[in-house]
Amino acid sequence: MKRSVLTRYRVMAYITATMLLVLCTSMIFKYGFDKGADATMIISQIHGVLFIIYLIFAFDLGQKARWPFGRLLWVLVSGTIPTAAFFVERKVVRDVEPLIEAPEAAPASA
Repeated sequence: MKRSVLTRYRVMAYITATMLLVLCTSMIFKYGFDKGADATMIISQIHGVLFIIYLIFAFDLGQKARWPFGRLLWVLVSGTIPTAAFFVERKVVRDVEPLIEAPEAAPASA
């Protein structure tokens, strides 16, 4: 497996988790204080698009790492639970790091 597969998953995991926290905060303002309805609509749409990209990258990583269905499902669902993606991402990195191919050494010119 290439490192880029893990890197793009990590980037999207952090972005999705951060956007979910921003969305939760905006919803608190919308429903709790009756402020920011327009901002909540925009944030929710942005989060939705980013979450779809996260699902694609997480699924790709899971297929290449040959995860069982339960583990893949947990990683996919972690993007819907505030702060869960931060913790799941760390565990995924620890488990996937050994599967990454070592870069081939460039041939020395003599």
